[in-house]
Amino acid sequence: MKCENCTKTECSKKQKNDENQSSAQDSVNTMEENGETSEFHKLAGKRVYLSDCLACDRCVSEEESRRISQQNQKELFRIVNFNKKCDTSKHKVLVASLCPQSLPYFAVKLNLSIPEATKKLCSFLKSLGFHHVFDATLAADFSILESQKEFVERYRQRNRDQQALPMLTSACPGWIRYAERVLGSQVTPYICTAKSPQQIMGSLVKDYFAKQQGLAPETLYHVVVAPCFDKKLEALREEFYNSLQHSQDVDCVLTSGEIVQLMEQSNVSVEDLESTPLDHVFGDTEVADLARHDGSGAEGFLEHIFKFSAKELFGVEVEEIVYQSLKNRDFQEVTLQRDGEPLLQFAAVYGFRNIQNMIQKLKKGRFPYQLVEVLSCPGGCLNGKGQVQTESGKADKALLQQMGEVYTSLPVRLPETSAQIHTLYRDWLQGAESQKTREALHTQYRPENPASSTADFKW
Repeated sequence: MKCENCTKTECSKKQKNDENQSSAQDSVNTMEENGETSEFHKLAGKRVYLSDCLACDRCVSEEESRRISQQNQKELFRIVNFNKKCDTSKHKVLVASLCPQSLPYFAVKLNLSIPEATKKLCSFLKSLGFHHVFDATLAADFSILESQKEFVERYRQRNRDQQALPMLTSACPGWIRYAERVLGSQVTPYICTAKSPQQIMGSLVKDYFAKQQGLAPETLYHVVVAPCFDKKLEALREEFYNSLQHSQDVDCVLTSGEIVQLMEQSNVSVEDLESTPLDHVFGDTEVADLARHDGSGAEGFLEHIFKFSAKELFGVEVEEIVYQSLKNRDFQEVTLQRDGEPLLQFAAVYGFRNIQNMIQKLKKGRFPYQLVEVLSCPGGCLNGKGQVQTESGKADKALLQQMGEVYTSLPVRLPETSAQIHTLYRDWLQGAESQKTREALHTQYRPENPASSTADFKW
């Protein structure tokens, strides 16, 4: 794929190859045998417009393209069929982790509540051959807790370290790729080092859960169901591969749309699916209620960090956050004041146009924010291209509104109140301040291809 107005010869060659191979790579069932093309694959074959492309200075490499193409339904069924044919001693243990922003999509598509739709989805995945299905909200809890702790540390170091603030969130792989490949070292030191929820879930599954089950990490095949295509590329990052274990933390990412496509192609009747509760990384069978984080369409980093920091740094209990829209509702700010003076100023910046606007503010030194929650999709993660994009390349606004409504119907749970989190900090990570915590929950973001411009950023 290439973005509009791209003139690179290698990009044109690659696009031609993509167009010739896309049908073969994604063929997994009788729909394709009959010559029919699903709506989802029509979308996948569309051109990527500049406003959607966050890595427009350099196309995806041939090697990256090859590895991304392996993260599809065909690869999943290769593993499933391998398990059916080989000796049980060589079986792969299939594990699925469900991103919380994907669950509203399934609820709307199946016309069920999120809890009931999740149980139906769990049943469907197990019918395909999955052994364990987890809710990745647990990993998002870790990512939020580590991010808010890091922000407080950076804030206290701001007078000694010029690169301490602003802190830019790190959960969105599209934004991270843009920062590393386009903006370079002028921005990467300010990115929060906490891993994204997806990659923390990868560490949790391939380390803690594997040990709990007495399994070698390489015997697990870990699939993440996500709302975003960019998550496929994130899973391939070098730092998320354990060379000693010969294992990637996340082996495959399938978008919510790809899973619904599988359900449609399998002619599954929702009524016939059992309501199967999700599994737990502890291996117990206790049913836990689904919950969400603060924030309407994102992981809730801004709201949780804002409330935590207000209390930790200034002793202020914030009950409700009031957003003030600037140029549009995808560029909003939140301010904590005392006697008319700002104590904290945070911003939520969603969508490529707003990210560009943010960068311009950074260049001009007109940047009052200590933290920015940056997401490449307008409207947040619910609007991921892997679940709401129409054939025209635009978001399905009606679907997005329904998803937002069902998502906010879930109760909010503070990560610090999770008994599972406290247990994992103790039993898996040897304490919240341990070296094990640093290794399992944090990473580093570095410039891959420094920007040709050497503009002087003034924070």
